[in-house]
Amino acid sequence: MDKVDKKVYRIRSLVQMLIVTALVFLLGCGCQNSNSLKIAVSFPADLSEDFLDGRAFLLISDNDRREPRFQISYRNPNTQLIFGIDVEGKNPGDKIVFDGSIFGYPLKSIVDIPPGDYYVQALFHKYETFHRSDGHTLKLPMDRGEGQHWNRAPGNLISNPQKIHIDPSENKTINIVLNGEIPPIPDPPTTKYVRHVKIRSELLSEFWGRPMYLGAHILVPEGFDEHPEARYPLFINHGHFPYDFGGFSEDPPEEGSRSGKTSFEFYKEWTGPDYPRVLLAQIQHANPYYDDSYAVNSANLGPYGDAITYELIPYIEKEFRGIGKGWARTLYGGSTGGWEAFAVQVFYPEDYNGCWALCPDPVDFRRYTAVDIYKDKNAYFIDSKWKKTPRPGARNALGWLSCTVEEPNHLELVLGTRGRSGGQWDIFQAVYGPVDYDGYPRHIWDKMTGEIDRSVAEYWKENYDLRYILERDWAKLGPKLEGKIHVYVGDMDTYYLNNAVYLLEDFLESTTDPYYNGVIEYGDRQVHCWTGNNPEGRSVHQRYVPIMVKHILETAPPGADTKSWKY
Repeated sequence: MDKVDKKVYRIRSLVQMLIVTALVFLLGCGCQNSNSLKIAVSFPADLSEDFLDGRAFLLISDNDRREPRFQISYRNPNTQLIFGIDVEGKNPGDKIVFDGSIFGYPLKSIVDIPPGDYYVQALFHKYETFHRSDGHTLKLPMDRGEGQHWNRAPGNLISNPQKIHIDPSENKTINIVLNGEIPPIPDPPTTKYVRHVKIRSELLSEFWGRPMYLGAHILVPEGFDEHPEARYPLFINHGHFPYDFGGFSEDPPEEGSRSGKTSFEFYKEWTGPDYPRVLLAQIQHANPYYDDSYAVNSANLGPYGDAITYELIPYIEKEFRGIGKGWARTLYGGSTGGWEAFAVQVFYPEDYNGCWALCPDPVDFRRYTAVDIYKDKNAYFIDSKWKKTPRPGARNALGWLSCTVEEPNHLELVLGTRGRSGGQWDIFQAVYGPVDYDGYPRHIWDKMTGEIDRSVAEYWKENYDLRYILERDWAKLGPKLEGKIHVYVGDMDTYYLNNAVYLLEDFLESTTDPYYNGVIEYGDRQVHCWTGNNPEGRSVHQRYVPIMVKHILETAPPGADTKSWKY
């Protein structure tokens, strides 16, 4: 990095810090001083004898229906209050002080809290130190089996909720002591049909400078143990971090449980005489930034795409007698999993034989939800000289808004600086973006103001804009993807994801030599996450496994094993 770039980076970082400080000052009435209310959080030596790095949270609720840590939301109008501060090298007994200068959500400062009685809780989200192979040393929260959720991550320190009178005008300090630790999560049970694997990834361990692991929950077919001669196709279901194999249950459902009913019906179909005998896998790709890695290689997360495709998948196929060929593997998933299924198919076109991408995250960054990152100046407000109209972030089937683009981004800024919130917008920029000069992801836009960085947008375009990549490389990719692309989305998708699919469809329908020969379908007035017409209320597994089996049989190469797994 040259001297000019370093100077620009320092100036930009300073400006961002000044903006945050100034906004909190202004929104907090500019009245913060040494004689105003403070809330001090500390932890005793019996919880941790060593110093801690991480993010401390102050959580304040006007009710005790649930613990305050479970009442924070960017879409729920009844969200409660959260304030966050970075912590490095805190020792037992040291005070972590929350005052009017600490940024919060949805209120920006504790000085804005109306006087009254509240339920108050503190939480300490632990960070680890990573010495990455690119030379950067980072402090990040590593997933501990919970799917990267700060409010239930094992090992995080918490306090019991207390009813406390808060009056920001009072000159006093309220002390809160962290007195508990979130317990570990037990491993899921192994059954006749559900098995579990976990492997150390050499690729990821080398990148992160410490052991890193990949896992998977495998659903094996009826007769798996009785037919050792069988070799099976493998269908990979992508999505958020799964604790166990989702959508499958051997137990009859509780009365009124729709998901339990569907899961039990799938179990009965799966074990019945006519259901296809295949392997299903739901993978775990834990990382420091989100509950999954988006299943591709990236500068900030490392080679997750290669690790999954070339380490985890072959291991699964070896352990569970998979066919082990690209023609006998497919990808399917919804939302995050929809983008992953689509992206993996694009980036590894010959290693997989079809993707069923359901309500995928933005596949064209000209419609990055409600933002065009290439033309818009600001992500939070519509470009205008005289007025300031917020960009919509989420809606219902009638088009009524539940949040703006700005609101979840500001919540993420409270949950973690430098892209460490574990939230949706932060993982987008961690996966799609370059590494900044401090080693953390370079922001696509200023998290406080929404100002878009065009240089980052160009990086996104060349590396992760799937529609653009397809159009740019169709001469090379087209012959390998013909008949493999299937996309489904509701035309009133909650997060406006249908708008990017329209642009994808425009390109795919224009393709020749070859024509893409796939499927794009829209659900009329359907919100997120529409997975295709489903009048019977059957699960994604139930509906798509037979479709994927039909596809691979129709496209299997001469001499392929299409019989050993039929019994």
